[in-house]
Amino acid sequence: MTYCLAIKVQEGLVCLADGRITAGTQVTTARKVEFIGPRSASVLTMTSGLRSLRDKTLAYQKRAIRRDNGKAYATMLDAVEAYCDCLRQVYDEDAEDLERSKLSFNLHSIIAGKMSEDEEPTAFMVYPEGNWIEVDTRTPYLSIGETSYGKPILDRALTSKTDLKTATNLAYLSFDSTRISAADVGFPIDLITYANSDHIWRETQYDYDDVLEVRRWWNENLRQMAIKMPDGPWAQTLLPPASLSNTLTLIKDEDRR
Repeated sequence: MTYCLAIKVQEGLVCLADGRITAGTQVTTARKVEFIGPRSASVLTMTSGLRSLRDKTLAYQKRAIRRDNGKAYATMLDAVEAYCDCLRQVYDEDAEDLERSKLSFNLHSIIAGKMSEDEEPTAFMVYPEGNWIEVDTRTPYLSIGETSYGKPILDRALTSKTDLKTATNLAYLSFDSTRISAADVGFPIDLITYANSDHIWRETQYDYDDVLEVRRWWNENLRQMAIKMPDGPWAQTLLPPASLSNTLTLIKDEDRR
C-alpha cells in the first residue's frame, strides 16, 4: 500500500509520499514521486497501485514530451489531460491481461504543479479510469493509497489559509498517523513544497531516525493532552472513585514505534 498526499494552501503546495513497497511477504523501498517535463515547468506526479502501471504510464508521457521537443505544458489542465491520455492507453493495452491474472487496474495518481498560464498552483487526483478531481478551498488536500488514518488530523486542523510551515507539519503528522496504524506504509518519505513567493520546488527525503525528536515530541504531547483533558461524563459513572484522584501514568514507548 501507499500513502501520498497533496495539500494546497494560499502560500503554495505541500506534497508527501511514503517509500515503502510491499509485495507479499517482501518489503522494499522505492520512490513514488517523479517530476515530469522541463526543469523550469515541472509537473509532480505521485502514484498508488501496481508499479508496472505507473512506470508504463510515465514512460508514455515522457515519450510524448520528447516528441514535442520537450515543450512545457501551458496549464496544469493540459498536463493532467496528457497524463490521462497515457493512462487510458495503458488501460487499453493491459487491463484485460491483468484481469485474467486476477489483478486489477488500480493506478491512482496525484498530479501537482503550476504552469506558465496558471494563476496559482493546483493539484488533481486521477482515478484509474482517467477521470479526475481538482483540489479546492473547502477540502484543501488530496490523498491516495491508505487514506483513512491520516485524514482526521487534516480535517480538524488544515484550512486553505493555513501557512505553509504548519501545512508541512500537518502533512508529516498525517503520514505518521498512517504509519502507526498501517504496516504497509512507512519510511522513507519524500516531503516536497512549492512556495508561491519564489515559485521554487524544494524536496528532501527523510528516514526513520531523521525525525526521531519530532516523533517523540508528538507522542509525548498526545499523552499529556489525554492526561490533562477535562473529565468527561464517564468519569463519574464508569470509573471507581479512587481513580479520580490518581495520576494517570503511561508507558513511554516512542522508541519502540
